[in-house]
Amino acid sequence: MPQYKSFPLPDTAEGLTEAEILSWHVQPGDEVTVNQIIVEIETAKAAVELPCPWAGVVTELHVRPGDTVTVGTPILTIDTDPGGAAAPAPAPAAAAPAEEEMKPLVGYGSKTVTAKRRARKGPAVPAEPAAAAVQEQVGQAFTSTNGSAPAAVQPEPAATGGYVPLAKPPVRKLAKDLGVDLRSLTGTGADGVITREDVQQAASAPEQAAAPVATRGGERRVPIKGVRKMTAQAMVSSAFTAPHVTEFLTVDVTPMMELRARLKNHREFRDVRLTPLAFCARAVTMAIKRTPEVNAAWDEAAQEIVYKDYVHLGIAAATPRGLIVPKVRDAERMSLRELAVALDELTTTAREGKTPPGDMVNGTFTITNVGVFGVDTGTPIINPGESAILAFGAIRDMPWVVDGDIKVRKVCQLALSFDHRLVDGQQGSEFLADVGALLADPGMAMTF
Repeated sequence: MPQYKSFPLPDTAEGLTEAEILSWHVQPGDEVTVNQIIVEIETAKAAVELPCPWAGVVTELHVRPGDTVTVGTPILTIDTDPGGAAAPAPAPAAAAPAEEEMKPLVGYGSKTVTAKRRARKGPAVPAEPAAAAVQEQVGQAFTSTNGSAPAAVQPEPAATGGYVPLAKPPVRKLAKDLGVDLRSLTGTGADGVITREDVQQAASAPEQAAAPVATRGGERRVPIKGVRKMTAQAMVSSAFTAPHVTEFLTVDVTPMMELRARLKNHREFRDVRLTPLAFCARAVTMAIKRTPEVNAAWDEAAQEIVYKDYVHLGIAAATPRGLIVPKVRDAERMSLRELAVALDELTTTAREGKTPPGDMVNGTFTITNVGVFGVDTGTPIINPGESAILAFGAIRDMPWVVDGDIKVRKVCQLALSFDHRLVDGQQGSEFLADVGALLADPGMAMTF
């Protein structure tokens, strides 16, 4: 007989409580296999594709694209024995077996959470059933004795605000920026996925051009969620918890840039994208050895300072979804070449929106490379759980005094913000001076 299993929204990283459903890759009636991608969600940290833990037939989708769902809420039901023969109804005592524990897959948590779905906001959206009703429907599926599946949630017409056609996060953002309603489009990509070309064509169509233009003084409202929501909460918490101190240093990095030019022709670096950021990352990991306080954490609950022998180096990356900070694990063990490769892979993955949630937690120190935007420096805010962050500014040709003569040199500015609870001014200054010395004269690494 049919065996119905409910798939609850898993915790895809540490401490996540909710996620937005971006798109379904399956519909009721579709056959699925183990580890087949069934849904794409957006958490506060990343866009994640979830695989199915069972094989079977999809019988019901409990949520729609655009819904924000709390962890533990059932999002679909699967019949894992669609070809099973009918069997006599079980005795009342066995009529309601407990839901089988879902075996965790890679990237999943497995804790059981009693959660409720948050009500959707906005006009033209049908009222959602209460979480209790969803749970009741799932319960009925598990206790069904006549072999019939519960009624599936049917997609509503696009005009009523129902299912949103499939589209990747960057395409969704592009559509939002251009004012294109995805529900009015037919995707030309594989499996009906809406592409950037579909959105751009719709934006340039006559009917789009004829749409009323917002008058002066108009406004546009965007829900606070996802990466933006997490970033806001983290920055507010950090700014009002850790007493920030910021110090600045201007550095002549001409020797570093000359070394970079030479290494590009070296056989070990010919296939590597060697950026100034890689040199900065290497300098940071070396300087941390002499000033471990900038790689520590303040544990308020335990009233302890936690010194860490490893460096999980966070790199602030601008992506279409907002600012995220993926980590290079155990960066202190890496050579310059290894760091260059890791940074290239990290930033490429981040911009494609494919950074795993696990790669954005447990950092120990962060670099924000504001120089790529042509910015000289700033006063960065420390990431929660860390004690310092370094802003790496743009490298510019500037007049500089060298041996009493004014010459044109490659110059950049550094800004170090640190938590004054555990990093004193002397320690912060020594660390910043060490980083600057290594960038100004890479040969200084021989003395560290």
